[in-house]
Amino acid sequence: MPNISQRGQIMPESPIRKLVPLSNDAKNRGLKVYHLNIGQPDLPSPAEGLEVLKHIDRKVLEYSPSEGLLSLRQKLEKYYKRFNINVDVDDIIVTTGGSEAVLFAFMACLDPGDEIIVPEPAYANYMAFAISAGAKIVTVPSSIDEGFALPPVEKFEALITPKTKGILICNPNNPTGYLYTQKEMNQIRDIVKKYDLFLFSDEVYREFCYTGAPYISAFHLPGIEDQVVLIDSVSKRYSECGIRIGAIITKHKELKKNVMKFCQARLSPPLLGQIVAEASIDASPDYMLMTYNEYVERRKFLIDGLNKIPGCYSPIPMGAFYTVVSLPVDDADKFCEWCLREFEYEGQTIFMAPASGFYTTKGVGNNEVRMAYVLNKEDLSKALKVLAEALKAYPGRTNL
Repeated sequence: MPNISQRGQIMPESPIRKLVPLSNDAKNRGLKVYHLNIGQPDLPSPAEGLEVLKHIDRKVLEYSPSEGLLSLRQKLEKYYKRFNINVDVDDIIVTTGGSEAVLFAFMACLDPGDEIIVPEPAYANYMAFAISAGAKIVTVPSSIDEGFALPPVEKFEALITPKTKGILICNPNNPTGYLYTQKEMNQIRDIVKKYDLFLFSDEVYREFCYTGAPYISAFHLPGIEDQVVLIDSVSKRYSECGIRIGAIITKHKELKKNVMKFCQARLSPPLLGQIVAEASIDASPDYMLMTYNEYVERRKFLIDGLNKIPGCYSPIPMGAFYTVVSLPVDDADKFCEWCLREFEYEGQTIFMAPASGFYTTKGVGNNEVRMAYVLNKEDLSKALKVLAEALKAYPGRTNL
C-alpha cells in the first residue's frame, strides 16, 4: 500500500472535535450531553440575515468574485469604521470562514520552514494551518496563575530567529478569554516594528469585551499599518458559524496579490453565506446588546460556579466566550474521555475540550480544559452539577 503524507500524520487532532464519537455514543445510550466543548453560539442569528435567506429570488446561484461580493465588502468597510478601523474596500478579501482567512494568510506570507511566534495556549487550528503551509508555530507560554497575561517582551525576543516572519495574537483570546491591554499591544507593536515582522491578529470576538476599556485592534497601532494581517469572521458575532464567511484585511499590496491567487484557486466564497452576512451587518443595536448582555451574565454564572467547586480554578475571562479551567485531575484528556465514556449523573454528562490540545509544549495544560459558555444559564447550572459529581467520582482525581 502507498504511504500517506507525513504532513497528514503530524497534523494534530482537534481538541474540540476529537471526542465527538464518544459524545455520540453517550447520546445513543440515552444520556443528555452538555456541550461546553465548542464555540457554537446557541443565540438566534439576526432576523435580518434569516429573512434575506428566506426570500432569495435569484434564478441562478452563481460564482461570486474570488475576493467576495463588492456589496458585502462595502458593508464591511463601514462596519470596521464603527471600531475606528480605517480600511478601504480593496483592503478586504472575503474568505470561506475565519479558518480559510488564517490558512490563506499563512500560505501567502510564509515559506516552508518559516516561523510564527504565538502566545500559548492558542486556538488549536493555528497549528494545523501552519503545518498545511509548511511553517512552524513557536510558542511563548502564558500561565493560568497570571490570568494568561502576555509574556514579557524578553520572552518573545529570545525566540526570534532569521526564520521568524510574524507574531500571531487572538484578541479577545480563544481559548482563554484574555483581553490584551493597551500596554501589551504596544509591546507587540514595538517588536513587530523592530524586527520587521507581520502581525497576524485574529479579532473575531471584538464585540465581546467585558472590561469597559476601548477595544484595541492591531490596526489601532501606529507605525505598523502595512504589517498587519487582520483575521475576521461573522460566525461568532452573528451566531452564523454555518454560513462560513470570514475575511482577511490588510493594507500590504503585495500580500493582497498573493492572497488573491489562493482565492482564485478555490474559485469563490459561498454565495448564500455572503448574502446572509451582508444583511446581518444591519442587525439592530438591540440584537447586539442582547447577545453581549447574555454572555456577560453567562460568564459570571459559569466562573462563579466553577470556582465554588473544590479544586477548580478559572480566572475571569475579559472577552470572547471561553475560559480555561484547571481541574483537580491527573489528566484532563482522560477525564474528558471518562466523562463521555463511563460517567453519568441522573442521565446526564458533560463534554469539554482538553486544554492540552491548545498547547504545543508537552506536559503543559494536562489538568486544564477549555469551556465555552454558549449554553443558557439553566443548562450551565446542570452542567456545573454534573462536573462537580464527576470530579467526586473520577478515579484519577487529585487534592479533593
